[in-house]
This record gives sequence, structure tokens and C-alpha cells, in this order.
Amino acid sequence: MRATARGWTAAWLVLLVLVQVAAFIVAWRVALHTGLGQWIDTVALTGNRIGQDRIDEPVDRILNAMSVVSLLAATVVIGFIALMRGRIALAITATLLIAGANVTTQLLKHGLSRPDLGIDLERIYAGNSLPSGHTAVAASVAVALVLVLPAKVRALGAFVGAGYAAAAGVATLSAGWHRPSDALTAFLVVGVWAALAGLVLLVTQREQAQISTADAHRVATVVLGVGGVIALVLSGLALGWLTDLRAVAPDALSRRALFVAYAGSAAGIAGTMAVVMALVLAVVHRLVPRHQG
Repeated sequence: MRATARGWTAAWLVLLVLVQVAAFIVAWRVALHTGLGQWIDTVALTGNRIGQDRIDEPVDRILNAMSVVSLLAATVVIGFIALMRGRIALAITATLLIAGANVTTQLLKHGLSRPDLGIDLERIYAGNSLPSGHTAVAASVAVALVLVLPAKVRALGAFVGAGYAAAAGVATLSAGWHRPSDALTAFLVVGVWAALAGLVLLVTQREQAQISTADAHRVATVVLGVGGVIALVLSGLALGWLTDLRAVAPDALSRRALFVAYAGSAAGIAGTMAVVMALVLAVVHRLVPRHQG
């Protein structure tokens, strides 16, 4: 890859870091430190009771699959795939991405405070749960897998990984473990670490590395990106409709309002992960060249 192209790629990755950090700060401030943010989170969490009996089993299956042991196993598999391809730097970087995203998530969860605004009285002593650790596990593994997979199956891996991570984020909401903002911010943390990992791969890339535009997967990137934006717009419309009802306590809302809050939040979670994965897929062919040189 030419020096000019490498410079533009590095600038794009730095921009992604800054934008996602800014998005995290905005989401954190709104969700934790404003009455409207806490109210929407609480209403969505209250809405998870609708149809909960029907989805308990798949939700438990998804969440129980995410543990320290499964994270370590997935990290080993991802590192093994990279090593089998002869990519030592890629194996190390993918491992650091997973470790960094999950450690950062835990530090933020214990470091950030959630003020009591008198809205979510049921969980008043639960403290802060932002960002979601389970969601960060699923998303970091999904993104790292896309980095190490060969170009031929990378697009498929992106769709499967994004779907799995989105399902994990919605599952934490369905189980009542996390609020929507917890999952959304977890995806942003993973997105920041993905961009940082990209910078590391770019710095360690050899001058003779051969980049092929055939590995760009533009159609898959557009489908993920546009689908994610549409989901976010629908989420915004649904949650915006709820703001007229914010004077009502979450437990006093109608079944329709609770469902709109839950479905709108689920769409926001899925849309955020789709956009993050699209950004990764758009640039990964420049970070992991077809031939190392």
C-alpha cells in the first residue's frame, strides 16, 4: 500500500477513535445523568416483561455461553486462526483487542457513577451497570474474528458476528441484566479498540504488503451500514414518541408504550452493532493485506 494511502487510512482510524469516544461520552451523560435518559432506560427495561416467558430459554442459552472460560477459549481460537495464516502480529493484535475492550469495560463499569434521580427505584442500590460486560465479550470476539478470517469468508463472518453480538446485547435487556445504554456503550468501547488495533496493524505492516480492492467487501459493508442506520432511525422515532409520556411512571405505562420502548431499544442496540461492524469491514482489507510482502 502506498504511503499516501496508508496515511489516509491512519487518519480515518484516528477519526473513528475520536467519534466513538465522543459518542460514548454523549451516551453516558444522557443515560446516567439526565432524567429523560434514565426514564427511557427504565421504561425499556420494564418492557422486557412482555413475552418474557417465550424467550427465557434462548436468552439464557445466549447469556450462559458468555463466561470467562468461553472468552479465553474464543481468544485462543482466534489467535490460532491468525497463526495458521502466518500472521503473528495479527494474532497478538486481535488478542489485545479482546483483552483491552473487556478490561476497559470493567474499569468503566466500576469507575462511573449513576446518580439517583428517583426514577428507577427498583434498582436504586444496584449501582452503575454501564457498559455491559456480556455485550463487550460478544462484540470483541466478533470483531476480532473478522480481523483474522481470510478475505473469502470475512463478509460472512461480519454478518454472523454482528448478529451474534446484537443478539447478546438484546438478551441482556430481555433478561433484565442491563439497560439499553449499557449494551450500546459496550459496542462503542469495542469500536474504539478495533480502531486502535487497526492503527497497530497499520504501523506493523510491511512496505511490500499487497492490498487488493477485491477484498473490500463493499456490498456487505453497505448492507451492514445502511441496515444499521435504518435501525437507529427507527429506534430514535420510537423512543422520541415516548418522550411525550415521560411524566408517567414506568410501571404505570400502557403495554403498548412498554413494547415500543423495548422494541425501539432493541433496534438501537442492533443498529449500533451493525454500524460498528460496517466500519470495521470497510477498512480491514487495508489493515490485513492479502500478501504480507
